[in-house]
Amino acid sequence: MGKSKAKTILVTGASSGIGWATSLELAEKGWRVFAAVRKEEDAKKLKDASSNKVIPILMDIVDYESVKRGAADIEKMVEGDGLDALFNNAGISVQGPIEIIPIDMFEQQIRVNVFGHLFVTQTFLPLVRRAQGRIIFTSSESGRVTLPLMAPYSASKFALEAMANALRIELRRWKIKVSLMELQTIKTPMWEKIDTTTEKLVAGISQASRELYQHELRTLSVFPKWQAEMGISMNKAVRAIIRALNARTPKARYLVGWESRLLVYSYALWPTAMMDWFSSNVMILLGRLIKPK
Repeated sequence: MGKSKAKTILVTGASSGIGWATSLELAEKGWRVFAAVRKEEDAKKLKDASSNKVIPILMDIVDYESVKRGAADIEKMVEGDGLDALFNNAGISVQGPIEIIPIDMFEQQIRVNVFGHLFVTQTFLPLVRRAQGRIIFTSSESGRVTLPLMAPYSASKFALEAMANALRIELRRWKIKVSLMELQTIKTPMWEKIDTTTEKLVAGISQASRELYQHELRTLSVFPKWQAEMGISMNKAVRAIIRALNARTPKARYLVGWESRLLVYSYALWPTAMMDWFSSNVMILLGRLIKPK
């Protein structure tokens, strides 16, 4: 009996965090992993870390020409077999009060977390269809619950969930499964990058806006660090993703972590007014407790 071919997957956002860890774990388990990264140095790091088992693809999901080139390269390498899975994982997080968030920051949030994933999915669907594969999106409890200061990120995840829900239904007749990984905060380098977006937010607003939202801005100055410290381990997230990839009948949604379950169930069970009062007061209280730098 001939040796069966390894399953193939494209993982976006593989230069760090969940994408990096998932790519390495799948390669160790025998998958043929194409990992999308934006920089040559990240491609080299992935090759070294995986002993050349991971195949880096230079691709920026908001550079549509690079996505097309990546698809053409992968199509040649799979030699007519298609992709068993597409893991749409790349993403950024922009935070801030909705009244004062600069429009270019909001646009960038949507461009990466929604438009980029849409174009990647459209471009690679022929390869996924050829293998009757599956599609997984990295989402969050923020795709079902909106907390104060998280509106840009939450808006992108709400839109992502709507897109994934439609795809799940539209692709049923081809037996292509679509799942959402609704992950709680993960201990990942992404939260370190939020410091720079907060600095950009503060630098781009007026003194009057700073005074209006002084408590919230203080909360934002330390919130990313708290999120990272409260996060679940990368291993737990990767295990859930691999479970979804291997499941005969994957779920439409995977709620991963205590925080995601607590928020989603609380907002479903308790009156909206009560949850609004709680969320608002917690954010203001945190801002008052934080000493100015």
